[in-house]
Amino acid sequence: MTMQTGTVLRDGVAEAAADVLVGGVQAAGELGLSRSEFARAVQLGIVRAGPRALGGAARYERAELDRVRSAAGPPEALRERVETVAGAQAAAEVVGVGPSRFTRLARCGHVTPVGYRINRYRAVVWLYLTAELGGFAAREPGMLRGVAPPEDRELMAAGADLRPRKWRGRHVGLLLRRTADPWERAAVLASVLPEDELREAVPDPAERIVLAALAPPPPYGHPQVPAAAAVALRLLEAGPPDEIHWYRTSLDFALTGARDQSKSTGERGPT
Repeated sequence: MTMQTGTVLRDGVAEAAADVLVGGVQAAGELGLSRSEFARAVQLGIVRAGPRALGGAARYERAELDRVRSAAGPPEALRERVETVAGAQAAAEVVGVGPSRFTRLARCGHVTPVGYRINRYRAVVWLYLTAELGGFAAREPGMLRGVAPPEDRELMAAGADLRPRKWRGRHVGLLLRRTADPWERAAVLASVLPEDELREAVPDPAERIVLAALAPPPPYGHPQVPAAAAVALRLLEAGPPDEIHWYRTSLDFALTGARDQSKSTGERGPT
């Protein structure tokens, strides 16, 4: 009888959980978003994921969906917040400049991509939030006309392209906002370091295994075709020495907190 009662209780808990947690496809539909729009809303922290299913799939609490609907208003308003355009031509039209000027603005770091695609020629096509482009045009009308400032001319003369670095910074920042656990935060920072830098920063192989297990998956839209994936993977890895130094310093700080947590719990990994 006791075992049967326990089974009933467990089933009741499972049924209750199923009632308040929904998968990503259903959650997107209830918010009036396409799958790609919903993925962008999750990436930007507009929609917060709930506890994952046993298979690792993200689930979303109905209370969270209600909160988003209440805060965002009609589906059209939410879609406007996550709408993106792809490439310099489309982005330039939103800003009201020519493609070459927009490319210069993006390469010099004045606008930050929110995502990327790899086209059939294995070239990176950057994605930009339409709302952010409109905001930039309204804030910086002087950047849309006239000659480039000296700083931009120096960057362009040096062949600089800050788009990958700016995107990485945004991507890492959004991932860090999703968790307060020091091991998970350390894993986010470790995920953008080149392998040799990570080995120097984390000489303990056991710690590297933990960080690898907790590493975030590639962002939504990351290509599956090997040739395109190889191009995209380079975007996920820090490049300039000062950028690498920043992530190593941040990783050292996060690992200090993670190790202190492990000392208090007796376990290595997130609590």
